[in-house]
Amino acid sequence: MTAIPQGRTRRTARATAICALAVTGVAVLGGCGGDDPDAGTNGVGKLPAEQIQTKTRAAADGAAAVRLAGTVVTSGRTYQLDMRLKEDGGSGSVTAQGATFQLLRVGQQLYLKADSDFWSHASGSDSGGGADSTAGKLNGKYVKVPQADPAYKKFSGFTDKSVLLDGLLTLHGSLATDGHHDQSGTPTIRITGDNGSGGTLDVSLRGTPYPLRLVRAGGAGALSFSDWGKDFTVTEPDQGDTVDYGKQLPTS
Repeated sequence: MTAIPQGRTRRTARATAICALAVTGVAVLGGCGGDDPDAGTNGVGKLPAEQIQTKTRAAADGAAAVRLAGTVVTSGRTYQLDMRLKEDGGSGSVTAQGATFQLLRVGQQLYLKADSDFWSHASGSDSGGGADSTAGKLNGKYVKVPQADPAYKKFSGFTDKSVLLDGLLTLHGSLATDGHHDQSGTPTIRITGDNGSGGTLDVSLRGTPYPLRLVRAGGAGALSFSDWGKDFTVTEPDQGDTVDYGKQLPTS
């Protein structure tokens, strides 16, 4: 057996003791490290609720694009949305009262695309969407929505990032934090208005503090947000797929 020099033994023992002391110190200072839910996050979870809301609103306003999906209840109607939004346009689908239609906005021009059943209901027709009927002519086409038409005001907001987020990302009442949560694998900090009756908002603790999930006050819907900052293209549809119905669409 080969003898180990005493100097080397003392150096090894001293190194082991230093390492043990360092680990002990970290455990004492960090409270066992893994118990800190904000460790390795963007740090907003440690802020007061008002500051979290300010930061997440700034992040949302500054993002080039976003996708939102979920339900919005307004004027007594429930709308199921799946929209991609940017500053100069938006596109996606809306479902209301069992009917689904597509919305596309390019600049100020809004288009609505739906099947013949939708247009039959809108025009009050029972023709079933025949070739000579209004419904048949509009079936599957991008119909230009005149800005003077009530439908423009009603639906253009669903394609407008600034308008939609301004109306949605607001909690009512006194703000407070409501612990750490998880949204599709991303850690979040939740803020509430009036203990939840004024709505709840989950804010990402990873990277930029974007809003990830909103539950609106008074049962007015719930939405998830994703693809923050991921740009997409909105282009005018082909002329062959476009119909200019005139000054006003069929009344829905």
